[in-house]
Amino acid sequence: MQLSAEPIIYGLIFVGIIVLVEGIYLVAFGKSISLNNRVNRRLDMLDKGGNREQVLEQLRKEMQQHMKSTSIPLYSLLAEKAQKAAIAFTPRQLIMIMIGVSVFAFLGLTIGTDTAPAVRAVASVGIGVGGVYFWINKKANKRMAMFEEQLPDSVELMVRSLRVGHPFSSAIQIVAKEAEDPLGTEFGVIADECAYGRDVGEALKDMAERLDMQDLRFLAVAVTIQQQSGGNLAEVLAGLAKVIRARFRLFRRVKAITAEAQWSGKFLSGFPLFCMVAILAKDPHYYDEVMDHPYFIPACFVVGILLVVNLFVMRTLTNIKV
Repeated sequence: MQLSAEPIIYGLIFVGIIVLVEGIYLVAFGKSISLNNRVNRRLDMLDKGGNREQVLEQLRKEMQQHMKSTSIPLYSLLAEKAQKAAIAFTPRQLIMIMIGVSVFAFLGLTIGTDTAPAVRAVASVGIGVGGVYFWINKKANKRMAMFEEQLPDSVELMVRSLRVGHPFSSAIQIVAKEAEDPLGTEFGVIADECAYGRDVGEALKDMAERLDMQDLRFLAVAVTIQQQSGGNLAEVLAGLAKVIRARFRLFRRVKAITAEAQWSGKFLSGFPLFCMVAILAKDPHYYDEVMDHPYFIPACFVVGILLVVNLFVMRTLTNIKV
């Protein structure tokens, strides 16, 4: 049994697809679409001469378009993550990208491997769809993590603005100008919506539901109750900022405690594969006597499935709800 370069080619094509999709994304929408840009995207679009109403319309369309397309077959698997990641590509464009990168993967596998055409076709579709899903999932997780980290500081900024006499709508505008993405653009959309007459509590509630974030629900409820019953909103938000920051620290602590178990699951799933590669590197003919056995291929599939199941089981065990 000789070592083959085909698994490496499959992995390189998968990584290449992720880099390709990211490159297309940055070329299509500019550097301001990236979350590490110092100027948030809304301000960048306004600075480039965009009309405030047009910028608001475009950003709202990007934020809502994915959940409206869940009826598209198989797209529902991507819709929720694409919604949280605020992917600017339309659902149709994402589907076209998946088709395009699948064709790219098929050409790469045709050039680099000798597998059967049917296997290459199935693998290409899996790599194309899986690569786009991995890219969207990574961006969604990064965006939500940054949002959770920015929120306590932004609420405290609103508290300071209220204490010096600014109305709440002006406090939101200050956050929209001072905060980086993703929170800066999200609050900028709320500020623009309120300027055109929408209720600020309703806008905050809509954002909380769209992002499925509990801390934002707390903020929306606090603002709505203050609007209906009155009271010192600055003191309410100051207390809320402490609660959000305490929850954030608790989440980080839980993540640190469960990190060992998570990596143990990944190690237990990856170690058999590492051992197999090491055995084949030392003795390429180690499995020659059993390769022709009728149970060899089914056993390989069973082992692969069990390794994947182990990842999901360990992830479920370490997913502690706080």
